[in-house]
Amino acid sequence: MSSEDLERYESEMELALYREYRDVVTIFKYVVETDRRFYLCNQVDVKVRSETGDAYFEVSMNDAWVWDIYRPARFAKTVKVLTFKDVNVEELQGSDFKVPGADD
Repeated sequence: MSSEDLERYESEMELALYREYRDVVTIFKYVVETDRRFYLCNQVDVKVRSETGDAYFEVSMNDAWVWDIYRPARFAKTVKVLTFKDVNVEELQGSDFKVPGADD
């Protein structure tokens, strides 16, 4: 496989992922962004832990969709993330949130 073939494949996969995101975003309530992944979910709980002295975040999500081009299944019933980095949680407002090209 040439590098051009690989680039074309990755571009097609990214476009397919974006289209899937566009199709599913309206069924979720929250957007969660960590240092490694981007999630959509319907329930999220973030706890700050510091048992070992260093603070870290424990993020638990239910009914989640994971933005990951290489995952064979992007839907997950439960997800738990442990991270020392920032976590961003936003509640989606149905009337406020418009995906570009959603009317296509």
